[in-house]
Amino acid sequence: MATYVLMTKLTPEITRDIKHREKIGKKWMQKVSEKCPEVKWIAHYALLGPYDFMDIFEAPNEEIAAKVSIITLSSGALQAESWTAIPYSRFLDLVEEV
Repeated sequence: MATYVLMTKLTPEITRDIKHREKIGKKWMQKVSEKCPEVKWIAHYALLGPYDFMDIFEAPNEEIAAKVSIITLSSGALQAESWTAIPYSRFLDLVEEV
């Protein structure tokens, strides 16, 4: 399975209603788990910067990773980006191949 990083920025309305963040997060996770059961979650971080959250997960392909982003957007995120992450050792192997 490939590794992906999901960067999420919430809408101002959700950010202002921060006390309900846990409830919103659980509802989002339930929806992702139902629609993308093959996703394996590695880590979840709250951020202080241009994005509000960073999730690291494994998925069998980019289509499943895209579904996670789409679900995130449909659940109130202003922005959701899924980035491919390559382990550093594999990156070095790719460099050698070039």
